[in-house]
Amino acid sequence: MTTARTPAPQSRDGLVLRPLAGPEELDLFLGLEYVLDDELAEDLGTGRRLPEWMWVALRGDRVVARIAWWTGVPGGEPQALDFFDLDPALPAEERIATGLRLLETATAAVVPAGAPRPEYGRFLPSDWREDDTVREQLETLFAVLERAGARPLVERLRLEWRPGTPVAEPSGRLAFRPVRDREDLVALMTPVMAGTLDAHGQADLASGLSAREAAEQHYDEEFAHYASPREWWRIAELPGTAEPVGFVVPARNNYHHTIAYIGVLPAHRGHGYIDDVLREGTALLAARDVPRIRAATDLGNVPMANAFARAGYVNFQRAINFVWDVPGTTGS
Repeated sequence: MTTARTPAPQSRDGLVLRPLAGPEELDLFLGLEYVLDDELAEDLGTGRRLPEWMWVALRGDRVVARIAWWTGVPGGEPQALDFFDLDPALPAEERIATGLRLLETATAAVVPAGAPRPEYGRFLPSDWREDDTVREQLETLFAVLERAGARPLVERLRLEWRPGTPVAEPSGRLAFRPVRDREDLVALMTPVMAGTLDAHGQADLASGLSAREAAEQHYDEEFAHYASPREWWRIAELPGTAEPVGFVVPARNNYHHTIAYIGVLPAHRGHGYIDDVLREGTALLAARDVPRIRAATDLGNVPMANAFARAGYVNFQRAINFVWDVPGTTGS
């Protein structure tokens, strides 16, 4: 990773923009609130987050905006923009102006020149559109992102299976075996990727990647870094023929046990096999007495959302992702 020079604080009109001086300033960053605040200390300790990637906008001692990036590979470049908060006590136009200045200033310091700008992701209450106060605050934040050249990519359901939720008995329609190696899984991910309903997968294909390249990138950037056993990963087959039907990747990421990826091959869709495949991944994790199992699917992927609901997963949050289509661009 390129070591960035810590920029000097920028001050204009009484507003100071600067990164944290070090982990000891975490309490300053906590001057605003977000649902991931309790992960910050550990992230700083493991190198998933750096003080120079965590910026604040200050009026005197008061934090009026903050922003931060994250990486899943300590020592790597920032992979995601996952904190961006504006003081709700400020008038909307002041929030927008302050947020835009902080976003542009911090991005110029954190993201290497000419590099793609990391995607922004935010967790939302499931009913965020029905709560007028929450909706106004979020739509003001989204306005800042759009003025900076971002566009919304997708809204997603965040799902959770909780201990005590019944797990169905195996139907016997499919047999399951562990994934042998990278090629074993990537070869099955490729046809699933080609017909995906997932917005991120569709964006990868629209960028010019082939289905095979998109599958390889997904594997190498995410699955290869899980510390949980790869023996958990399962391929579903038709009994007696070994013909592959689908796959599921139960795992533990940096924070939770999760159904990281699941798919049914196009030739076998329409037979309800997704329920059997999801049941296998859920049962494997549930047998290990995990405190919860997390999953997510696009709001528009109704078949997958329905499968999770049938398996007892509840929608506890939503998430939204914004992307910059042109590297390095900012709004004016």
